[in-house]
Amino acid sequence: MNKKLGLAVAGALVAFSSAANAGITVPAGDWTLDVGGVVNAYYTATRNSGEATTGYATLWAGNGQSDALAGAGDNKTQNNITTGLLPNYLSVSGKSRQNDLDIAFTISINPGASTTASGKQSSQQENRQAFLTIGDASWGSVKLGKDLGIFASDAILNDMTLLGVGSGAGGLAGNTTTTGRIGTGFMYADWKSQVAYTSPNWNGLQFTAGVTQAWNAWSNINDYDASSVGRGGAAPAFEGKASYAWAGNVPGKVWASAISQKVDQLSTGGSDRVYAWDLGANATVAGINFTAYYYEGQGIGQTVQLNGGFDNNGKRRDSEGYYLQAKYTLPTATTLGMSYGASKLDKNGAADDMTGNLKDSMWTVGLYHPLTKSVNLVAEYSDVHSEYGSLDARGKTVSAGAILFF
Repeated sequence: MNKKLGLAVAGALVAFSSAANAGITVPAGDWTLDVGGVVNAYYTATRNSGEATTGYATLWAGNGQSDALAGAGDNKTQNNITTGLLPNYLSVSGKSRQNDLDIAFTISINPGASTTASGKQSSQQENRQAFLTIGDASWGSVKLGKDLGIFASDAILNDMTLLGVGSGAGGLAGNTTTTGRIGTGFMYADWKSQVAYTSPNWNGLQFTAGVTQAWNAWSNINDYDASSVGRGGAAPAFEGKASYAWAGNVPGKVWASAISQKVDQLSTGGSDRVYAWDLGANATVAGINFTAYYYEGQGIGQTVQLNGGFDNNGKRRDSEGYYLQAKYTLPTATTLGMSYGASKLDKNGAADDMTGNLKDSMWTVGLYHPLTKSVNLVAEYSDVHSEYGSLDARGKTVSAGAILFF
């Protein structure tokens, strides 16, 4: 059977070659349909300490949730059973050759699998993908619809916590996912409406360029539902990436991506532009797989794009982040992984309403064991450290569970 899952699932399969799974392929006239997906669940225990900080730590408060470090001073442990960084996933794809063109589509649904209130089922559900592609091997393909964003996409697809939990388990129970390493090493690529062109693969060299839906910017890093300081939509965002992959004794891949978007200032009537770029590399040396990643931006914000990217005066804040990761497969076929990363958001001097600079970091140790070709057992320990001015907080999460691909 052919393997054709959604991008997030495919990324997990690339990151962990032990998860050799296939979708369910069904011939249907001129079409070949493929059904695939993910089911996962983890027991998690998160213990918070220190003082409640801001930014990443309270990003989800607008949804009536709190993340791993919100209310950190209580020194209590939260125990939950929830999905990990990958949501449950059901993806239906189809492909056909028509008029000398490759025509394809993908539609996916992502139901929540965590409940936190008696007598009430979780209403959380995402619909991450709904796109079509038109192309040919000779000139590439064009994608129209909603799919994973272009900027920072390789950062999340190489994150080892894609098969596990990472951070966010304490406050995001009842949601569709945790946060993995999002906000502690890279920006969330997110799921975006887009028109994008991808080139053919020229002996490992490939690029993608597209326009995506522009988003609003806001200054309040405590709550992403706060009033915006800038509005997107007057012009689209522009995103692109290029990569080069090679085989041999030291196989690997290098990539770079970028984003630019105009933001209309609601307070001044003027406009400004958000910029961000990243560089990454992945290589396997002597059986150890290494990943190194770095990003930098102006106005891109913290954790999710444009969150806190501008101060209360409409001035762009500087951002940067990075993560380092190493994975080694033991003789038992179990993969041992270790990673560390940090994301930073800088205060714009005395006029900025931020208390100080913000730094969110996390180190993670994980074990990922292929019980079968479809099921991986996962155990992780993640330690998040949030520093905001004089405030300091930690959130430590232990998780164990399983993830199934089909």
